[in-house]
Amino acid sequence: MESLVDGNHTAVTEFILLGLTHDPVLRVILFIIILCIYLVTVSGNFCTILLIRVSSQLHHPMYFFLSHLAFADMIFSTSVTPNMLVNFLVERNTISYLGCAIQLDGVIFFGTVEGFLLAAMAYDRFMAICNPLLYSTKMSTQVCVRLLVVTYIGGFLNAFTFTLSFLSLLFCGSNRINHFFCDFAPLVELSCSDVSVFAVVPSFTSGSIIVVTVIVIAISYIYILITILKMRSTEGSHKAFSTCTSHLTAVTLFYGTVTFVYVMPKSMYSTDQNKVVSVFYTVVIPMLNPLIYSLRNNDIKEALKKNLSRKIFS
Repeated sequence: MESLVDGNHTAVTEFILLGLTHDPVLRVILFIIILCIYLVTVSGNFCTILLIRVSSQLHHPMYFFLSHLAFADMIFSTSVTPNMLVNFLVERNTISYLGCAIQLDGVIFFGTVEGFLLAAMAYDRFMAICNPLLYSTKMSTQVCVRLLVVTYIGGFLNAFTFTLSFLSLLFCGSNRINHFFCDFAPLVELSCSDVSVFAVVPSFTSGSIIVVTVIVIAISYIYILITILKMRSTEGSHKAFSTCTSHLTAVTLFYGTVTFVYVMPKSMYSTDQNKVVSVFYTVVIPMLNPLIYSLRNNDIKEALKKNLSRKIFS
């Protein structure tokens, strides 16, 4: 059953995801590429979590947050990618009303968690570089846990506003979503109810979170830059900045794509461009984060070498 009669309207009970393309050859190519990316994402983030857990030299606040970032990336990608892969294999990919709500909830929740974690990691770098004498106190285990609790509460509240708005929308016409997952914007376009209120509330909450986290990151790095410029030792300033490069790369990738999809006016790009950028932040970035931190972070590389040598010679 695709729909139920409700008064004079036909209520939609499931949606059809149109996906990325209808070209059969391109679908096969994209299936192989995205499947490989997904396998690297899951294995890379899982290995990052495992490495941080077993390596005592990585039991620091920065890597505590990094392990949760890896977990968020892994689940964030899992909420979208498997369904996208199915879309390449079937002619008509349907998702139930409840399934659509769950997928939307997962994307918003873990996307928000990632934004908060990047802000927490920026604050951690600020304390480590600008206030090293107070670092152990200001970034104690209790403080890290509190920041993590705020992170997950923020993710829950943002996801709750989106889910509540979605459940309040009426769908009585087409059920074809021009996307590869249940994103909020194409769902609003399908709705036959007055969407003014339902669209404003989620936009306000997500916009507020983006602004707050970006401000925290920006202020942290302004102070970090000022502190580095004041350092007399070139080696010391280089070492201080090198601890931030991985995080800055992750921040640039995440907020660059999120800004394009959710902040820039829709008139500036097409739906197809939106889908391509959405692939980047839902599929590619979760794969890149563990690679960025493993290739550009000396602590991660040293811990990996130490654990590998221990396994080889044990």
